[in-house]
Amino acid sequence: MAGQGGSRAAPRRSRGVVISDDWPGYSLDLFTYPQHYCGDLEYVLIPHGIIVDRTECLAKGIMQDIGDHNIVVLCVLKGGYKFCADLVEHIKTLSRNSERSVSMKVDFVRQKSYHNDQSTQDMQIIGGDDLSKLTGKFSCFAKDIIGTGRTMKALLNNIEKYKPKMIKVASLLVKRTSQPDGYRPDYYGFEIPNLFVVGYALDYNEHFRDLNHICVINDNGKGKYKV
Repeated sequence: MAGQGGSRAAPRRSRGVVISDDWPGYSLDLFTYPQHYCGDLEYVLIPHGIIVDRTECLAKGIMQDIGDHNIVVLCVLKGGYKFCADLVEHIKTLSRNSERSVSMKVDFVRQKSYHNDQSTQDMQIIGGDDLSKLTGKFSCFAKDIIGTGRTMKALLNNIEKYKPKMIKVASLLVKRTSQPDGYRPDYYGFEIPNLFVVGYALDYNEHFRDLNHICVINDNGKGKYKV
């Protein structure tokens, strides 16, 4: 589809900050974090302040690309809600302080690829007010993290039937995986090693969403919250 989100070569201004595999991170002692997670984290990978700054940069890129068009932001729950909220606030601030005003609507979707405990080939989209309203509109997905990209591509293929005029994908994180398929979102904040990260609404079995920084969970944390 023309204008479908993501590509094999993202525009230069939208490329994320690359965090190398040997990056040691920041000591937890340098930051405040909920003490009920004491002993559950390895280190801080990305501090909250840097996340906010990069999100503002992504908002500027989106504003430049959509021009004078109104936009529908689709937040992919649950992990994307904090990133989406901050991204929308930055876009609103940029719109208020510029000569052109952008009208923006926000909707929420969840991906489901399982029925009970069985994996299904068809991607189910849960929620969304009425996705047929995307027809002819400029739309942007806000997602927390993209790994291989297969799930995001399946979601985009599902949305294609509503025939949006343009659809972009903004992801806070892109993970370097052992099985990449070359997919890159249109905008992303950080490219990170193949680590299991939590915080800033990214969870481990619903825990750690209340952690502001993006951190690497340790084995103790995985065992403590295993289900």
